Amino acid sequence: MIVTVVTMPQGTIVRTDLAEARRRLAATRYLLVDVELPEAEAGTDAGEEGEQLARRLGLGDTDLDWFGRPGEPARADFLGDTVGLVVPVVQDERVIHAHAVAGDRYLVTAHRGPAFLAPEITAHVRRERPRDAVALLFLVLQSALATFRRAAVAALLEVEELEDDMFQQRRPEQVYRLSRLRRRSALLHHSLLPYLQVVDEVITRRMMSPDFPLERQRLAREFQHVARMVLTDIETLQEATRRAFGSYSSLVAGEQNNVINRLAIVSVIFLPLSFLTGFFGMNFAFLTDELESRAVFWLLAIGLQICVLGGAFYVLHRTRIWRRLRDED
Repeated sequence: MIVTVVTMPQGTIVRTDLAEARRRLAATRYLLVDVELPEAEAGTDAGEEGEQLARRLGLGDTDLDWFGRPGEPARADFLGDTVGLVVPVVQDERVIHAHAVAGDRYLVTAHRGPAFLAPEITAHVRRERPRDAVALLFLVLQSALATFRRAAVAALLEVEELEDDMFQQRRPEQVYRLSRLRRRSALLHHSLLPYLQVVDEVITRRMMSPDFPLERQRLAREFQHVARMVLTDIETLQEATRRAFGSYSSLVAGEQNNVINRLAIVSVIFLPLSFLTGFFGMNFAFLTDELESRAVFWLLAIGLQICVLGGAFYVLHRTRIWRRLRDED
């Protein structure tokens, strides 16, 4: 377990243990504590682990038994003077959930695996100098939303490039890449939407309180605005993947139509010839007794087929089927 303590507003970073982090939480006026938990293992008592983490940090609230517990869904709860959140964050190809508890003097975060948000948050802290822990909390929430936006924009650009490639040359592997991008868009939407719903409900309820400071109202509105924009980006990605699948289906249907048109041309040419061949191949009295001369054979067997071929090509030319197929090729 790795504990990182960032002293505000200077942005001084110190690596320490839980005991020292608890001491600083009790003594320091303004602090960010980030706890990097080990990956969950089979047989671990998740509830006991969460209670121990909250208690060992001195948070001491019985409602924080979820803090640090693996598998927790998105949540947003006001616990007296503190707020507890389970925030989804995009890391590489997966969505993980970071836990956060914020009071007036501190912000404590916990997550499984490397502290991928810590450098970005520290850079924001040193640049923007948030005045209190609540402003720092909204800064963390904005950074979490930014991971969803980057993932959605990157996937959207990939969909557009893939769609351009499809129109140049359709390949079977393109549909598998589209399926992967569509699943990714569904994952982003499924992970972000419940979180935004619970957070929006809590923020709206708090903003209706007359003692909610104006500065915090501004931060809350800004967060809600950015959240709607990110959700719109993800919905745009979903629409783009559906459109790309429709384009792929249209290309497949067009290729099938071309095959059917070619078969129609072959049928127009060879069906009359097959009929003539079958007709003159029948052994009935008129053919065997009356049509015996070579001149009659050439006239009927060859002349009729030439006439039929000429008529078929004339029909194809007049209906522009041949020219359309040549233009499509």
